[in-house]
Amino acid sequence: MPPDPAHPAPNRPGVALNSEGAHFTVFSRHATHLDLCLYDPADPTTETARIRMWRGERDLWHTFVPGIKSGQLYGYRAHGPWTPEHANRFNPQKLLLDPYALAIVGDPAGNTAMLGNGGPDELPGAHDNGREALKCAVVDTAFDWQGDDLPRIPWQQTVLYELHVKGFTQKHPHVPKKLRGTYAGLAQPAVIEYLKDLGITSVQLLPVHQHLDDQFLIDKGLTNYWGYNTIGFFAPHNEYGSTPDPAAQVREFKEMVKAFHAAGLEVILDVVYNHTAEGDERGPTLMFRGLDDRLYYRHAFEETGASYLNITGCGNAVDSSTPAALRLILDSLRYWVTEMHVDGFRFDLAVTVARDQHDNFDINSQFLAAVAQDPVLSQVKLIAEPWDIFRMDSYQVGGFPEPWRELNGKYRDAVRKFWAGDEGSTAEFAKRFCGSQDVFGWNQRPALSTVNFLTSHDGFTLLDLVSYASKHNEANGEDNRDGDNANHSVSCGVEGPTKDPRVNNLRARLRRSLMATLLTSIGVPFINAGDERGRTQKGNNNAYCQDNDLSWMDWAHCDEEMLDFTRRIIALRKELPSLRRTRYFDGVINPTSNLADVTWLEGDATLLCHEEWHDPRRAFFGALMDGTPPLLLLFNRGDRPQNFLMPGSPETIWGLVFDTSLSPGFLEPGSRLIEGSVPFQIKASSMACLRLTEGPALVNPAC
Repeated sequence: MPPDPAHPAPNRPGVALNSEGAHFTVFSRHATHLDLCLYDPADPTTETARIRMWRGERDLWHTFVPGIKSGQLYGYRAHGPWTPEHANRFNPQKLLLDPYALAIVGDPAGNTAMLGNGGPDELPGAHDNGREALKCAVVDTAFDWQGDDLPRIPWQQTVLYELHVKGFTQKHPHVPKKLRGTYAGLAQPAVIEYLKDLGITSVQLLPVHQHLDDQFLIDKGLTNYWGYNTIGFFAPHNEYGSTPDPAAQVREFKEMVKAFHAAGLEVILDVVYNHTAEGDERGPTLMFRGLDDRLYYRHAFEETGASYLNITGCGNAVDSSTPAALRLILDSLRYWVTEMHVDGFRFDLAVTVARDQHDNFDINSQFLAAVAQDPVLSQVKLIAEPWDIFRMDSYQVGGFPEPWRELNGKYRDAVRKFWAGDEGSTAEFAKRFCGSQDVFGWNQRPALSTVNFLTSHDGFTLLDLVSYASKHNEANGEDNRDGDNANHSVSCGVEGPTKDPRVNNLRARLRRSLMATLLTSIGVPFINAGDERGRTQKGNNNAYCQDNDLSWMDWAHCDEEMLDFTRRIIALRKELPSLRRTRYFDGVINPTSNLADVTWLEGDATLLCHEEWHDPRRAFFGALMDGTPPLLLLFNRGDRPQNFLMPGSPETIWGLVFDTSLSPGFLEPGSRLIEGSVPFQIKASSMACLRLTEGPALVNPAC
């Protein structure tokens, strides 16, 4: 169809809907022809029209179709060379998704109709999959936000809480059954009230972009539950909608965000721009592979021809250094901010996205440079998972520029090792507790660059971390080979559940100590949903394919004491500015209090010296923190009680705030007061916090 002067071609991919119809635009540099295929919304298997598109500037293909309404289904067919050795895999027998589709219709399950013949040197698949293929939907984006505005919570006040849209409400008793596991279910008052009462500020959702369930999982009766298998970078995952209407699903997502914002909560999306569900050459043909494989994916070009560069472990890597892929990523991010009102993003395998045209990680890469100058994206929360795999430069904790924050894997490992009782872990623990200045401070990055976490969706829950010495992933159907083997976990003497009160008391004490460490460390705390309630995955540390009770939040059972402790430790962090520092400790004396910002103490209240930090048996110490009021934190990861001589004089009074050896842990204000120069016993595997209520906190300056 030739250009229509009455309807000028947009210079942006996607569908532009107006009162007269819709303009369809899609990118491909190497295609020779492109067809728009329209399908009946009432019967998605029936093709109603096929329109040849015309090529315009910037490698954009266009056509205007009069009379198109919201809800119209469509897809593309791309014609061109099948030369896999040159990274060209055009196959007009495969209906392709629009990379800019705002909604996707159909069962998001991999099937043989999507496949070619299984290899880079094979012929393209001859089966026409138009009837069974996923379809895109035209969406009217109009929505009344009613004055909604982003909460814009400062990093200093942020407490992140990671959850799964379906799993969080699938068994919630106060969510209507028809809404459980949906966007609307997550927006229910009972859910939001729980989150507000807990005290978190920002909900981080596991991937909500449209994803595909892998065929190998379906064959085993499983699904890609986590959703790190994207096929729609603008489309909310359709199975999380409470209605099959694609436009209604988009509105439902917006209503969810609006409800969170009305409660003062932020919505952060976990996004997967590093790879797609198309996998390697054996995977399905869904969008990028069929539209322009050479420009959308990273390849290694060798004498034997092109092969996918697999630095994600998922078969392919999106080439964010090319203008086409980079534009799509940026347009997608801006869409979710400006149109869907989300507050920020956590980038899965962010190192892949931050690689340059030579496939090297570069802080001045095309993606990082573009985000830094973008007037929209540079103003929202940006969190990097700072690694990918298989490359010498894959691990980049501390390597991202401002304004990025980073998930601090070094913090997770060091804190786990310390409370697991590993010898020689104390000095490393202290560095991580203090904001990881050695990791982030070298290039002038602020203390709040670190996102501190102990557990996440990927790994053990907090309860499992102290209940299992080894992973138990048999339910995944891979003979327990999958999942990380280096968990730094402990079983406390019994592998898995037990009725032994001594074991259960120790596990409860360790969980309180771990949670207290997280909420008193310098940095941005990150909590995995359910850790506050005692959620278990029965030792499975890779439940990516478990869309069942193993992964869903169990609302019928709750460790009430752990929930109460978590609420109180979050509230304490909010109450005391000294627990929400924005700067690293520097040891400078405050002339008013005569205290350094932090003073590390031995059990006799003398200074803890440098060489003593590296004593492999060091398991007990204190941290006196200046503030209003000054705080004393005591750590004992050993298996025996220890006496700590309280700083100060007989006129000094300390009030015990919490002691993780106690159940529930927090004490009523003023219920236990301790004089200075008097020993205080801290039990094994415990952490305690005391606040100065009267008198000076004198410290003996001698080592």
